Amino acid sequence: MYKAAEKIAPKDTLEKIPDKLVVLTFDDAVASQYTFVRPILKQYGFSATFFITEGFTFRTNKEDYLTWEQIATLNNDGFEIGNHTQDHESITRENVDKLSEQIQAINDRCKEYGIPKTISFAYPGNFVLAEALPILSREGIIWARRGDMPEHELNYDGKGFGYEPTIDDPLLIPATGIVGPTWTLDDFKKLLQKHVMARLQFLLFMESQTVNIHGVIQAPKISICIWIIYIQKGFVSLQYGIFQNI
Repeated sequence: MYKAAEKIAPKDTLEKIPDKLVVLTFDDAVASQYTFVRPILKQYGFSATFFITEGFTFRTNKEDYLTWEQIATLNNDGFEIGNHTQDHESITRENVDKLSEQIQAINDRCKEYGIPKTISFAYPGNFVLAEALPILSREGIIWARRGDMPEHELNYDGKGFGYEPTIDDPLLIPATGIVGPTWTLDDFKKLLQKHVMARLQFLLFMESQTVNIHGVIQAPKISICIWIIYIQKGFVSLQYGIFQNI
């Protein structure tokens, strides 16, 4: 495993990370992230990273998935566009040799729409593989967010981890919380309080609608709105980070 110091820029070139920083991340290029999440984030002046994939039924189902024009608009709004691979296949020893191709396919589409080459990555399915790390580095990936595995089985009860940038590998950033189907504001508060000593907390939203298009019931829209307002009221720093600003 690489040491964090081998991956990040010298200290004198980095901005100071504010205490209690929360990073909002949205996976899977779901349409409601544009129609619902985008206006809320803009209203409260928040940044976020949207991890884009052309997997699932992205290419044919424009009712449930973003268009590239919408993704370009998110970029123009100042949000970060991250790489979630072209086909959203979990990385395994059998297919890791195709990871560069999967990353480049998204980068090619980004270039086509005037979006910068991606420097952040989210592991498809949140599964990690050690053999993937040098490939990510070669492809120019600086930050890579995983889920809460292998420490825990995939779950939606907030069993994540805070990220310590001077200790933890930036290509193995854990999700502090994977927003689950029964989450309430109290659950959200407990999550933030549980990891209050962590320098950064990464929150993972896969969907932004009441019924998840992947077959999982997700957090209602009203809950996301309340959570974002709760953050905005000052529980955590108002300098919300997208990966390139960390």
